[in-house]
Amino acid sequence: MDANLGRVVITGVAGRVGPTVREGLRGEVGDLVLVDRRRLTAGEGETVIEGDVTDPDVARKAFEGADAVVHLAGCSDEAPFRELVDANITGTFTVLEAARRSGVRRVVLAGSNRVTGAYPIHHHVFPDEPLRPDGLYAVSKAAVEALGQMYADKFGLEVVVLRLGSFEAEPTETRHLATWLSPRDCVGFVRAALTASGVGYSAVYAVSANARRFWDLTAGERELGYRPVDDAARFASRFPDDDPFWQGGPQSGEAATAEFTLPYLAE
Repeated sequence: MDANLGRVVITGVAGRVGPTVREGLRGEVGDLVLVDRRRLTAGEGETVIEGDVTDPDVARKAFEGADAVVHLAGCSDEAPFRELVDANITGTFTVLEAARRSGVRRVVLAGSNRVTGAYPIHHHVFPDEPLRPDGLYAVSKAAVEALGQMYADKFGLEVVVLRLGSFEAEPTETRHLATWLSPRDCVGFVRAALTASGVGYSAVYAVSANARRFWDLTAGERELGYRPVDDAARFASRFPDDDPFWQGGPQSGEAATAEFTLPYLAE
């Protein structure tokens, strides 16, 4: 990692992706600042700040003297819209504004592949194609991307949105043969997003090199310099070849159906 990177903040570090990113970056940066509502224990070269990053005071304290922020905190699945607005949209705004005020150079935002989840499975999606969110969660992540673009355009903040695939140690369902993001590739994408030169604003798919993937990886290779190494195909024997998922339908599968979102519209 670039020795000039110095102080890196990870928000939501106790979540699903955070521990892997923390372990992957540990020892590669001058100071790793860990922010979460849950109690954490600092290791060597780490600083822990307990609090909710949607609180501007917590964010400003965490970002003081920081060179980069990896923003992982937020709601990670379908939920009532007000909850998504608070956790994902307002939370991201708070992070970007605190980064601007604190002089942070680069912010890496956890986006989602589901911002294009309503495209059919046989459509190969490029990052610059129109968004087709599969539900309320995806809409909130589309707003995250829009906020990142605005802060890059207006204030010169360097912003990378990683449209994360299905982060798992190993694929657990048929769809993951296309969407799996391995722990090794997850760390690789985050490291590249932190260190790539010439970044203004970039939104790229962060997914392993799966033979069946839906999403184009050339933007990540061109703009971040990272080429994923793992492929879910080596797990294909665990899943039936005639799974109905591959017969057509949206890339997000069940998550793109009306039935998946309807319960949250009543809340």
